Amino acid sequence: MENRETVSTLSSEPRRYVGKKETLAYVLNDVAASLNIDDYKERYIYDVVKIDFNYLAIQNVIATVWDTFNDTFIGVMVDKTRTRWGKFKPYVLFGEIPLTILGMWYWLIPFLFPDTPGNYLPKWIFYFAMSIITETAGTFTSVAKTGFLSTITPEPLERSRLIALANVSSHLVEDLPKQAFGIIYDLIANKKLNLPLQKLFSGFGIACAAASAAMALFFITTSRERVSQSIKQPSVKHCLKAVISNKPMRTYLLSEFLAGFSISKSRTNFYIDVLGSVTWKTIVGIPAFPIKFISYSFVEPLRRKFATKTLWILEDFWTDMLWMIVFGIGSINKNFMKKPIILPMMAIEEIFEMCVYGLRRVIPAEIRNEALDYCEWQNGYRSEAMIGVSMSLISKLQGAVMGSVNNVVMGKIGYTQGLEIGTQTDKTKWWIFALGTGIPIISSSLGIIPKFFYPLSAETREKMYADLQERRASMAEFMKTATKEEIDAMAEKQLQGQFD
Repeated sequence: MENRETVSTLSSEPRRYVGKKETLAYVLNDVAASLNIDDYKERYIYDVVKIDFNYLAIQNVIATVWDTFNDTFIGVMVDKTRTRWGKFKPYVLFGEIPLTILGMWYWLIPFLFPDTPGNYLPKWIFYFAMSIITETAGTFTSVAKTGFLSTITPEPLERSRLIALANVSSHLVEDLPKQAFGIIYDLIANKKLNLPLQKLFSGFGIACAAASAAMALFFITTSRERVSQSIKQPSVKHCLKAVISNKPMRTYLLSEFLAGFSISKSRTNFYIDVLGSVTWKTIVGIPAFPIKFISYSFVEPLRRKFATKTLWILEDFWTDMLWMIVFGIGSINKNFMKKPIILPMMAIEEIFEMCVYGLRRVIPAEIRNEALDYCEWQNGYRSEAMIGVSMSLISKLQGAVMGSVNNVVMGKIGYTQGLEIGTQTDKTKWWIFALGTGIPIISSSLGIIPKFFYPLSAETREKMYADLQERRASMAEFMKTATKEEIDAMAEKQLQGQFD
């Protein structure tokens, strides 16, 4: 029954709300989110800024406490906002530029504190203060932008189309800064190019931040919210109710929570510290690059045939299985250090993993959007900010704690900061390989269990969107002729979940 319902939903032609210019802006916003050199942030902190691992662990614990307070406050504040520009636009519009300027100072730390040791206290205090300020400002813009994206169209099929289109388009350019950076990094590390790493990081970091901010501003000034909010602002009690009673969100959060105990480090470290060149990462990905785009063509046929829950589980299991194979073979006879063995094996893994890449990018995004719509369906009002904060807060808090654990782990495996590439001990190199392949899979494996209990079947999902469409149309007609007294009465009914 569930699959037949899915076919009927996906085969219908949705109404288009988002025009060409706004679609372009939506795509550029997706590009902006990934236009960075974040893959190399660990190298920047470890080997250029040089912040001691123990200091990083302390910082993560303090940041965890701060996040708990400020994220909840921000979520309630955004949900209670009503302006003539909309609910979310003011926070993004007036937060993007200040956030960008603050973020640029992050890349200038090595120039402010040159040639200082990892435990130099003033440097750590400045880095810590920058992290707290940018995190708080970033929460305002990210919470608002997430909510804004969920309201850009009331049509779920158009929303899925936009997500897929944005992902496919952004893949064409999003890796270019990382690839260019990697090539130059290798030339410097292998003494083929005489350029300080400080200048490399600051140049790329600031340029990416400026370009990303310009694209994001174009999006927020071009696009608009189309899903109406409740007439009356929800109280704190209503915001908390929206979180507690949201079954899809609880399932998603539990899965993320269990998966969040992952002990891991970026595979970029493996390519640099074990294989001696980050360019190998780019070369390994070349055969799989076309598959990444082709994989989006699989999404719609698979959604017709299988339930969302099934596809969510499939992507997770498939990817985990592939990396466990790489981990197992690589750990035999030090194969992880033998380029003729490990490089082809990782290239093959990339090819097969990219077959489900489209699912990985579209399905979780749609599940998050369904959780936001479910709130409106069940409660009569939307609470995008508090739900968004709840969905990110647990992962942020857990990420901060696990970040401390992972930083301590780097010290325990014998990693020495500032060494030339390829000069860590063989034991440390194996741990770097394991932390990028098998150990993250094993330590996060429980995250797949809640996915089997995702509550929105295709039949329920269809009913939810049919009800929402009818309610929104009815409300639009009501607002055309209603008196102030009638509007006030309707506002109270909305917050009480009375839909008749």
